[in-house]
Amino acid sequence: MAVLNVNPTRMELSRLKKRLVTASRGHKLLKDKQDELVRQFVDLSKENQRLRKKVEDILQKGMEDYVLASSSIPDHVLQEAFAVPLNTVSLDVQDKNIMNMEVPVLNEAYAEDTYENTFTYGFMSTTSELDRSLQQLDSILPMMLKLAEIEKTCQLMANEIERTRRRVNALEYMTIPNLTETITYIERNLDESERANLTRLMKTIDIIGEN
Repeated sequence: MAVLNVNPTRMELSRLKKRLVTASRGHKLLKDKQDELVRQFVDLSKENQRLRKKVEDILQKGMEDYVLASSSIPDHVLQEAFAVPLNTVSLDVQDKNIMNMEVPVLNEAYAEDTYENTFTYGFMSTTSELDRSLQQLDSILPMMLKLAEIEKTCQLMANEIERTRRRVNALEYMTIPNLTETITYIERNLDESERANLTRLMKTIDIIGEN
């Protein structure tokens, strides 16, 4: 703690007391924000772990079915099956506000000429493993976008938690103690000045009384 370089006057004392009230209120608000950010960060981290495991499981099953399918289907048949895309999809990026922090919202956006069919190939020269593989990989897109959204939100939230923590610590361990120490210093100086004035006044009265 350190005393600020100020004049020990009543006007300065009043100003510093107002600053102390504002700093204390700001510290409480930032501490509440930090606690809420940490709570939401923990919840999102758990959701991230759950969703990541689900995505990895589906990817693993989809790739296992694709490996089985590709081992029994000639390469030229696979190339023909995937030669023409069935649907066109793009990424729709928006944002939302969490605790005065902008985070992304990711969604898939299909073209207007989207087909309802799942496959672009015939079933005579392909296998059911290929069908299952494509169905699983097709269903995983929304989950992958959600996973990317959560991970980016966690990253932004971690940065915001660190910034808020530094501001809370600065107020708690520097600003507020320095203001408190300075206020105490000014009050002590004012008290000593009042006692000195009172002493001089009493001596003046005594001198006048003697005369």
